[in-house]
Amino acid sequence: MAILLLAGSFVVSLVLTGVVKFFARRTGFVCRPSAERFSKRAVPLGGGIAIFVTLSAIMLGGAFAVKLSGVPASLAGRVDIKGADFLAKADELAVILGCAFGLFVLGLWDDSKHLGPFLKLAVEFAVAISVTALTETRVEFFIENKVITAVLSAFWIVLIINAFNFLDNMDGLAAGIAVIAGSILFAAAAAAGQVFVGALALVLVGTVLGFLFHNFPPAGIFMGDAGSLVVGFFVALLTLRTTYYEQAQSGRWYAVFLPAIVMAVPLYDFISVTLLRISQGKSPFIGDTQHFSHRLKKHGLTDTQTVLTLYLATLTTGLGATFLYQVDFVGAVLIFVQTFMVLAIIAVFETTAQNDKTGD
Repeated sequence: MAILLLAGSFVVSLVLTGVVKFFARRTGFVCRPSAERFSKRAVPLGGGIAIFVTLSAIMLGGAFAVKLSGVPASLAGRVDIKGADFLAKADELAVILGCAFGLFVLGLWDDSKHLGPFLKLAVEFAVAISVTALTETRVEFFIENKVITAVLSAFWIVLIINAFNFLDNMDGLAAGIAVIAGSILFAAAAAAGQVFVGALALVLVGTVLGFLFHNFPPAGIFMGDAGSLVVGFFVALLTLRTTYYEQAQSGRWYAVFLPAIVMAVPLYDFISVTLLRISQGKSPFIGDTQHFSHRLKKHGLTDTQTVLTLYLATLTTGLGATFLYQVDFVGAVLIFVQTFMVLAIIAVFETTAQNDKTGD
């Protein structure tokens, strides 16, 4: 089943992205060169269409197939670690896809009309609050008050959505990091026996891999906001739905920090760019070329070398995070230190870049 989900979503996404790319060129739905991008050529938009349609089709098709055939007895107790039945899961899937559709429409609208940041934030918070209120998508951190956990979760979802939106600034970057993060979260979900969450992760990984085939440098198509908002939403969803601390030896609580460590590099980019823009008196929501990927390129790296460097940095922190539930307190501290050291290397490397007020 796992191979079918992964392979099926990959093939559908691969083919559908090619179709969308063809029609985007024919209709003039393209991203043209601008001051906020390094790209100097017109590139088709609409990758988000292929991503959303593939995610929806595979998830709904898989849910329908399971509903018809039934859940095997060997998996019945593992579909949800909290014991909800399949029909409840189907209802949650409908809510999740409905929220993703809202973000998809918002992103597609923004790709066409360039909406203001406050409207986008308002819709993102509406979606985040809806999914935390209507599904079991909440961070707990051992807090019993559901209102507090729902608010924290909503802010986390919006943060990750925008982190991926910011990350979509170079060919193959957002898609590749989504594949890495999704794969690590799948491993964590599989270790916890979470079939539903693991299936979502596999579909996301396969879908984005199929798109990445067309998006790896030099990109033949961009995902646009219609893709980055949806991909960020699903990654945020997986970080909240995957159970970490219940699988830990002796109930070691620090495993709950796995999502933050997996997302360390994207969050570093998001936070550092936001602070840099504010310090320059600019809006943090107006795009420019001050991301870490742009700094690397200004050191002389190619697009391919740049995205591979960031893939490796994300893999380094992510692989360390997978051991959090197995190690003792000293081991956890070492994993946290390793993560900070990776970010410190990035920060030190950035300081050697030539300062450029118009886009360092």
